Formats: sequence, C-alpha cells, structure tokens
Amino acid sequence: MKNTIHERPGVYSSYDASAVVRGGRAVRVIGVAAKSAAGTPNVPVTLTSYEAGLSAFGEDESGTPGMSALLRLLFLGGASAVAAVAVGEEGYEPAFAALQGVEDVQVVVCDSGELTVQQALRESVEAASAARRERLAVVGMDGASVTELTGRAKALNSERMVLVGPDAVDASGKALPGMFAAAAAAAAIAAARDPAVPLNGTALPGLAGVSERYSDSDVDLLVQGGVTPLEAVSGVVSPIRGITTRTTTGGVQDAAWRELTTTLIVDDVIPSIRRSLRSRFSRAKNTVQTRGAIRSQVIVELENKLRAEVIDSYGDVAVSISPEDPAVCLVEFSFAVAHGLNQIYLTAHITI
Repeated sequence: MKNTIHERPGVYSSYDASAVVRGGRAVRVIGVAAKSAAGTPNVPVTLTSYEAGLSAFGEDESGTPGMSALLRLLFLGGASAVAAVAVGEEGYEPAFAALQGVEDVQVVVCDSGELTVQQALRESVEAASAARRERLAVVGMDGASVTELTGRAKALNSERMVLVGPDAVDASGKALPGMFAAAAAAAAIAAARDPAVPLNGTALPGLAGVSERYSDSDVDLLVQGGVTPLEAVSGVVSPIRGITTRTTTGGVQDAAWRELTTTLIVDDVIPSIRRSLRSRFSRAKNTVQTRGAIRSQVIVELENKLRAEVIDSYGDVAVSISPEDPAVCLVEFSFAVAHGLNQIYLTAHITI
C-alpha cells in the first residue's frame, strides 16, 4: 500500500486554554507597535500586565482593534514583559525604529496586515539582528486564502518573519483581523523555554477558533510556501507547524531556514556564547594563553547546549589571531541544530 506523505505532523496533543490576563511565564520580551487611543507615539513603554497597558495606552475604540487588543492576547499567552510603542501619524517605521533600539526584545508583532508595513517590520528585525539584538516578527493577514498567504510569505521571504493563517474567530464565530492570530502565536513563541521544541500543538489562549479548516493538501502548500498554519481541535487553537517565510535563497528553493526552531536555536546558541565571552574576556590580552582559554569556554558553552539537546553536535573550535589586526581574535566553529519531531510513521507487519 502506497502512503500519501503530507507535511502535517502526525502526533497531536490537547491543551487547556487559560483565561488569565496576567501571564508571566514567557522567557522572551515581546515588542509591539500598534495604533492606540492614548500614549506618546514612538516612545517604548515596558509593561508587565494588561492593566498597565490600558493605563498607558487606553482602550481601543469600538470596531478598531489595536494596541489594547494585542496586549490582551500577549498577556493571556503568558507574556512576562512587553515593550509597547504607539504608532503616530508618521506611520509604522518610526515605531519600528524605536523598538529596534530596545535591547531585550526577541519577538515583535504589529497590528497591520499591509504588505508594505510588514516589509518595513522585516527590515527592522533584520537590522536589529545584524546589530546583535536577535529577534523575529510574527504577522498575519485579513481574510487571506491559501494562495494569498503563500504569496505574502514569498514577498517577505525571511527566516526572521513568521506568517500565520487563517484568521481566528471570536466566540460568536466572527472572523477577527489577522493580527489576533499573530499576537497569540507571538506569545507562544516568547513563552517557549526550549528553542528546539517545535511549536506544534501549542495552545493559543484568547482565540475561540479559526475561520477555515485546512485540508492536508492545504497544509502541504502552506508549510512548503512558508506559512505557519493554525487549526482548532476540541475548541483549542494551535499551530500545526512552526514555519518561517524563508523558502528561497537567491531565487532558488531552500528549506534550510524553513523550520522556526532553526532560527530560535541560532538565536539561543550564538548570543549565549557571545555573552559568555564578553563577561570573561572584556579586558584581556590577545595571547596564546588567552586564545586557548577562549577556545575552552566556547567548548563549554557548546557542551551545555549539547546536553540540553538544543544542538545535535558541534565541530572543531578554531581560535586564531587576525592577520589584519593583531588586536582581533577570530573564533570559528560549527554546530548542527536539533530538529523537532514532526512526524511518526508506523509500519505494522501482521501475521494472519
């Protein structure tokens, strides 16, 4: 019998959704840029509760969801800290620039489903990541079909962008703007303690359901096209699989960065090594002894990640003095990321 292979993971779990507005379990700070009823535009405000967010930014006007709607979903999802920026008349780019300067932000969300805004957000998170402030952004679309979602993912095409679909619905079954699903997914990513554990099946509190039930063929198209598909099982909304929008490199199909866990692992391993070296060698000589100590410390950090099953393996660590600048130490190493378990195939041999 020939098996039909789909991208949908084959093991599912059921979770209870929490209705608590005060979260506090997230290990990553979330950044949010949105239109609001109050607050000073383009000035980051650090919040630790939904009530503090209402005090700082007010409640969204009826029929126009924005900052307060996003904050509610983020704290329902377990956010411990949110850096929020109100979007002013100048548009989203100044707000993104303000978030770009906040050092601890690791996940970013906004209230716009427009392509130009999301492209500006992509440029912001990529620039921040290049400046050693690694982060990714989660976005959505309003009422988009499978074809429209994969088209948007292609237009974004970045390992630092996560596009979710379909739209979520409220308790009455009314479709919500795409930012609702994006905020709930952002909170789930921020709350994940192990970067190597896939997002599959993680409950997204605050969402009553999804506007469309995807077939296995739809899921295949979305996953291969760079979209994180959502589903509702037993009243609980969860991602089917965590995917980034990075599907091509130089116009050629490339699945290397497709899994969200790959980006999360890189953002865990590299900064941890960087912090370790900075704390131990801020005032040191570039000598053979120091370079040997640097090599040993990098190996210690990689061994820690190996024991935690964040990485599968690592290669030789080489430390040398730069031929162009004697004050520069070059450290080179390689590692293999741990992959999430997405599918289990059972083959039964039955004797009759």
